[in-house]
Amino acid sequence: MGWLEGRLEESVVTTSLEQAINWARQSSMWPMTFGLACCAIEMMAVGAPRYDIDRFGAGAFRATPRQADLMIVAGTVNFKMASRVRRLYNQMPDPKFVIAMGACTCGGGPYYKYGYNVVKGVDLVVPVDVYVPGCPPRPEALLEGLMRIQDKVRGMKDLTKGQPIDMPIPVRTGFVSLPEELRTPELANAFAVRNKELAKPSKA
Repeated sequence: MGWLEGRLEESVVTTSLEQAINWARQSSMWPMTFGLACCAIEMMAVGAPRYDIDRFGAGAFRATPRQADLMIVAGTVNFKMASRVRRLYNQMPDPKFVIAMGACTCGGGPYYKYGYNVVKGVDLVVPVDVYVPGCPPRPEALLEGLMRIQDKVRGMKDLTKGQPIDMPIPVRTGFVSLPEELRTPELANAFAVRNKELAKPSKA
């Protein structure tokens, strides 16, 4: 107890309202039931008995974004899915948090250079709080990402406006970095023609 010993009666805990709210919030994170590709299998493993994400109070996967406060983007995000991901994010109540799970979600992964239909990082679509790299990341890595989200929740200062959060939020890039051969439409067209020529079967 330290300097509090002998000053308070038994079974008395002192805290601030802000710390109590943050403690309740970090102990009851509700992720959204949401998986896009192979990383979702690892996310399912986290919810299984071996890793048991329910130990952290985050085992109640919600089937609707209106009841969730944590989006785990697990898998490759295509441009076709990007608008749906953004729509789900907009439907989540504040405060809400996003974990980018997997190499494809963090920065395009193996599709970065030639995957014309793959978003080069989900942070171009929604603001990401924690990045969990890997292809796919192990369940322990996702649990580590969840603990970093809980650290961020613990440092929130909703009631004391004007004070910065204890853990800074990563800055979003906002721009897609294309390889040199795809920087302009002319180069992209020439690249597509060249690939088409190389793909033709050779004559016997």
